Amino acid sequence: MTDLLVKLYDLPDLQPPFSQFLSPEITIRKPLGSEKSFIVNWASTNFEEGWGSEVDVAFSRIPLSCYIAQQGNKLVGFACYDSTALGYFGPTGVLESYRGKGIGQALLLACMYEMKAKGYGYAIIGWAGPIDFYKKFVGAIEIPDSTPGIYKDLLVGDG
Repeated sequence: MTDLLVKLYDLPDLQPPFSQFLSPEITIRKPLGSEKSFIVNWASTNFEEGWGSEVDVAFSRIPLSCYIAQQGNKLVGFACYDSTALGYFGPTGVLESYRGKGIGQALLLACMYEMKAKGYGYAIIGWAGPIDFYKKFVGAIEIPDSTPGIYKDLLVGDG
């Protein structure tokens, strides 16, 4: 998979606000430190073990570099940045049954706008999955010859 580049200085306007494209029962917020173990385990179980490790790294940042989406007391999605490497967005995931409801877009924009506020001019989306999603919502462009990029020596275990 290829890496993508996002111009943070050219992000789409936040209008309409999140409340207009998210269901009222979905909350996007920064997690609390006491939720770390739960969120790390949830990401590892529902997505990939490595993603749980990256969520763990996001909790080590001050301020933490992660957002979550919840419905009531149920975790339904997350997004991190500066966890794979500085300036990188991801990992991010939304439970399959909650996709198509604007949650991924809200999580993406929350992270992108926070990266911009911290002074980043660009964000890299590493090993991007839904490339068209990122192109549509944040104007991402593909970085030529970026496969496998920083992931070339990634440990994968014995199989």
